[in-house]
Amino acid sequence: MTSSTKSSPNFTLVPLPGFMTDRALWSRMEAGLAELGPCHYGDFSGLTDLPTTAREILDTVPGPLLPVGFSLGGYVAREMARQAPDRLAGLVLMNTSPRPPRPEIISRNTAIAEKIRERGFRGLSPAGVRKSLHPDLRGDDAMVQEVLDMALRLGGETFINQLVLQRPDGRADLAAITCPALVIWSRQDELRSLDEAREMADGIPGAKLEIIEDAGHMTPMEAPEASLALIRDWISENGL
Repeated sequence: MTSSTKSSPNFTLVPLPGFMTDRALWSRMEAGLAELGPCHYGDFSGLTDLPTTAREILDTVPGPLLPVGFSLGGYVAREMARQAPDRLAGLVLMNTSPRPPRPEIISRNTAIAEKIRERGFRGLSPAGVRKSLHPDLRGDDAMVQEVLDMALRLGGETFINQLVLQRPDGRADLAAITCPALVIWSRQDELRSLDEAREMADGIPGAKLEIIEDAGHMTPMEAPEASLALIRDWISENGL
């Protein structure tokens, strides 16, 4: 967990990365996030279960928190809200879901993890990374390589742990989230659906749903300025 030096009287932003990504996911947003307040970046290299990781962040970062949970990070952010609702000044959920994985996905991931244990980890599939991007960015070899490099830095043990991570059904817990919440979904996200985003926004009292056009799943990299503008305006609207 690392931090910026800029102070804020109201909250600490906690950007939380997605599957097999690290702080570099936020590199295009980092300066803008620092303008909103102090930032402590989540590190999922040791993630083995959601409750423990959420508790470690809550114990490490003092004061009111504003998690910005992207994809897998959204599951951790919601677990933070479940464990310590009084600690959250607000909650941003980006391209994530409250749903558990389907049984066939769990079976597939378990089989993949076994193969990795036997053969070793050679990184993510470039084709899979390209599919996570907007169609117009799938030929951006530099951006694809950034995602591949993050996964290689995290390594095989982290890949297995994140792949088989238990993600319980969180839909019943949404109504208990009482802090201001912003749900962001991107129009060309092929990994998470608009229905999932609406489910979160409808389930969290008073939550706001915003849609970013012309971006795929990797929104912090693909549409950093649009993401920052939505977060900045929402923070201002809620007086945070």
